Amino acid sequence: MTLVDDLLWRGLIQDSTDPDELRKKLDGGSITFYVGFDPTAASLHVGHLMQVCTARRLQLAGHRPLLLVGGATGQIGDPRESSERSLNPPEVVEGWVQRIRTQLSPFVTYDGDNAATLVNNLDWTGPMSVVDFLRDVGKHFPVNKMLARDVVRNRLESGISFTEFSYQLLQSNDFYQLHVQHGCELQFGGSDQWGNITAGVDFVRRRGAGPVNAFVTPLVLKADGTKFGKTEGGAVWLDPSMTTPYSFYQFWINSDDRDVNQYLRYFSFKSREELEELEKATAERPQARLAQRALAEELTALVHGPEEARQAIAASQALFGRGSLDELSADTLRAALSEAGLHEVRGELPAVGVLLKDAGLVASANEGRRTIAEGGAYLNNERITDGEAPVPASALLHGRFLVLRRGKRTFAGVELLP
Repeated sequence: MTLVDDLLWRGLIQDSTDPDELRKKLDGGSITFYVGFDPTAASLHVGHLMQVCTARRLQLAGHRPLLLVGGATGQIGDPRESSERSLNPPEVVEGWVQRIRTQLSPFVTYDGDNAATLVNNLDWTGPMSVVDFLRDVGKHFPVNKMLARDVVRNRLESGISFTEFSYQLLQSNDFYQLHVQHGCELQFGGSDQWGNITAGVDFVRRRGAGPVNAFVTPLVLKADGTKFGKTEGGAVWLDPSMTTPYSFYQFWINSDDRDVNQYLRYFSFKSREELEELEKATAERPQARLAQRALAEELTALVHGPEEARQAIAASQALFGRGSLDELSADTLRAALSEAGLHEVRGELPAVGVLLKDAGLVASANEGRRTIAEGGAYLNNERITDGEAPVPASALLHGRFLVLRRGKRTFAGVELLP
């Protein structure tokens, strides 16, 4: 299967400027391509994975990535349908640029004949004067075409600043500069960027360079109508200090059955044959959630490393009595218990029956005693037989954690604070 055939099978090409030329370029020799990431927060999130993973696919096929971090465009903001984007101070954006550079590192290689290169559009945008920008870039953009963009047209009555209106000029100039400086022949991005991307292709042509090509990937939507990459706690970030590896793993393990096979096609690096076999096995045994487990393990290992993936899997099993709690690191254990509900205790620990109530696993002391009598309460996966018994210090995991469970699937944590 050729690269383009694989991308089409996975659903990764929604539109392209010239399908025949795209196939010729991607299925021929090595070319240079670019994809951009604006630093609008301290971390990338799972919504960026479509572009990050697609860049990895192209590099694995022999093409050379230019990973653009928008030190300039990140200070401007692309037009949004309802409001202006908050403009962040340059020093804040620069800090985010450095963090995003680090986060992109696991996905590509910076060695070899098609080594990836990190570029920052502030390098060529920053030195430009207003006159240079208007003369060299602005004169090539018909205002009627800029106004025709849906996201701009929808904002004309409510108002849109010239700053955001000008975003597509900056992005188009990025493509031209990368073409001139690095021989870049292809840009790709999300389908919401189609207008900006095609404007860039046209701008390169108007400047007498090129030809260049582009394609866009589809936006990822969830079957239940909620936004992909969002949870009750907010966005799912790639930075482990903002979303723990355990929480990252849980996001994927909880994928809807209606979504998971498409997620595997988008994000997994398993072959078509492997994925089709996995889809078949999942259909035959949906209760085993084989697809979700494969997706969660692969992406957690890719983003956070194999050891963090192993810890997340071990935590998922151990918290429900199917593995040893002693094997979990303190960070993984705390992350898992925080997600379930972590009750903090200062000083001495009360009796275990009281802890069941305080941790929210039972509504009253009587219910706690009844649960214990029926054999349905556990401390660190050991059945509780005496609710009045004190908790020995030796039971504390990492000297400060306890895992309480009611029945097979309801658990909570306790953390002893100094």
